[in-house]
Amino acid sequence: MSRVDHGRSVGIGALCVLAASVLWGTTGTAATFAPDVGPLAIGAVAMGIGGLLQAIIAAPQIRHHASRLRDQRGTVLLGAASVTAYPLAFYSSMHLAGVAVGTVVSIGTAPLASALIERVVDGRRLTRRWMLAATLGLLGTVLLCVAEAAHATDGTGRSSISDTLLGIGLGLLAAATYALYSWAAHRLITRQIPSRAAMGAIFGLGALLLLPVLLATGAPLVASWSNAAVGTYMALVPMFAGYVLFGWGLAHVPASTATALSLLEPAVAAVLAVLVVSERLPATGWMGIALVIACLAALITPTHRRSREQLRSPADHESEVSVTSVASHAD
Repeated sequence: MSRVDHGRSVGIGALCVLAASVLWGTTGTAATFAPDVGPLAIGAVAMGIGGLLQAIIAAPQIRHHASRLRDQRGTVLLGAASVTAYPLAFYSSMHLAGVAVGTVVSIGTAPLASALIERVVDGRRLTRRWMLAATLGLLGTVLLCVAEAAHATDGTGRSSISDTLLGIGLGLLAAATYALYSWAAHRLITRQIPSRAAMGAIFGLGALLLLPVLLATGAPLVASWSNAAVGTYMALVPMFAGYVLFGWGLAHVPASTATALSLLEPAVAAVLAVLVVSERLPATGWMGIALVIACLAALITPTHRRSREQLRSPADHESEVSVTSVASHAD
């Protein structure tokens, strides 16, 4: 692949992840329109139905690459288990700590978890640009959390604080599982399994594991048309369409970069929480959003290349851009 084609491929992958992040950023606000539906039911219907749809459209590719998927069954099962745990932890986190805090903790700490996985398992080197971007993004999410937590106290100041702390803990669990299934999907893709087959297998199995949760908690989803509409939207738009886009993105960028790019999600969620749900966001929260945007800019802005390739050292090349094509990260 030429350098121009490589850059175009990386750019397309980054745009796919950013588009998915915008869709994901609407989930917390959408869930508020079905207040009678618990977070477990919301998570189960969103990822469960969305995952089944991914598996259905990917069925021909899954059958064609069944032998390769069996060879990588450990990675597939790890990804599926993470897909099962993620929505339950994520939506419970938002329910307890608020839309903004739950989202920024779950998504904001995922890049660090993803980078740690890639470093330990794959021996992947962290670039200077990625570390700068991750630092900006993490600082931004911390400011968002501080801004929202300042308004978490109720009359006694105890109950809501404990809920917020529990929500933050579940958000960290969501971040870890998000990083794990992103890594698992990217690992399958780098082993010559197409993104549709990889995502379909992981999300299809995860969806099957979520079905018992949906059956046990999902009765309120059919209690009214508004609840059913929310469930349908969550399954079709952010989960199905969003993760199709995310799978395309993982075909062109590594998991650590994809999770860093998805830091756009908490910024979108925080803005929607203010505009639609009427949550308050003080100045520190807006500063956090600005830092998240700076993080994204650091990741997607092209670097200036030296005119002479021979003047560049391997270290310069390694630190230039953290996003790379699948071919350059294949084992």
